[in-house]
Amino acid sequence: MKITQYAAGNACWVELGSHDWVGAQKFYHALFGWDSIEMPIPEGKFSLFNLEGDDLGAMYQIPAVDKHIPSHWRVYFSVDDIEASIANIIAGGGQLHIGPHVVGDAGIMAQVSDPEGARFALWQAKNHIGARRQGEENTLCWVELACRQPRTEEGFYTLLFPWTTRPSNVPGVDYTEWQIDGQSIGGMMKMMPEWGDIGAHWMPYFVVGHCDGFAAKAQELGAQICVPPSDIPDVGRFSVIADPQGATFAVIKLDQL
Repeated sequence: MKITQYAAGNACWVELGSHDWVGAQKFYHALFGWDSIEMPIPEGKFSLFNLEGDDLGAMYQIPAVDKHIPSHWRVYFSVDDIEASIANIIAGGGQLHIGPHVVGDAGIMAQVSDPEGARFALWQAKNHIGARRQGEENTLCWVELACRQPRTEEGFYTLLFPWTTRPSNVPGVDYTEWQIDGQSIGGMMKMMPEWGDIGAHWMPYFVVGHCDGFAAKAQELGAQICVPPSDIPDVGRFSVIADPQGATFAVIKLDQL
């Protein structure tokens, strides 16, 4: 689906930080068919993921001095007033880590975290709204927060964004859907003790045409399958994948697509 604008609170962009910029470009091109368009920046390496001429997200090389930072995906949410949003984040027990920075005439960004430490980013658009496609094959369709204190997180995010919540009937899982005007735009899952010491985090989901075949292809390209293809009743079939550098994302074959 082509996107022309994002209302506040919608996931509008994803960004990959990788320790192997060249390798990641090759992996995601082979997996999703994304092109990578290099963008000139004063320091480091930065490129846009692109599908048939439409921007989908971005990727940058993590500096060598930041070896302790793992490769990761970052979710961006659209806001109307980034300064006010940052103030609400801090008041709600979150933190500001980077920014706010003006990104040329594209917009203003900031990297922040919630009370449990899950990092995400804010985007106040100027001339670049974010991803130009969502909800179709090989594009973003869902974002999901994994955390240990869902009720605390619910209070934080429903004050920050124009979100309401709806309990979801996922068997054996404490799952909540984030909604805007009655439409689900993402979810929240309670992390179980068997997850170990993994920190709270946001994860993007991308639509695929065949979950099992896609997971097998990712593995052939050097990825690790964290959650093997599994069914979600009345939703679809999904898998969680860590790319060759360890950045984690999910893919899903939707029943209704």
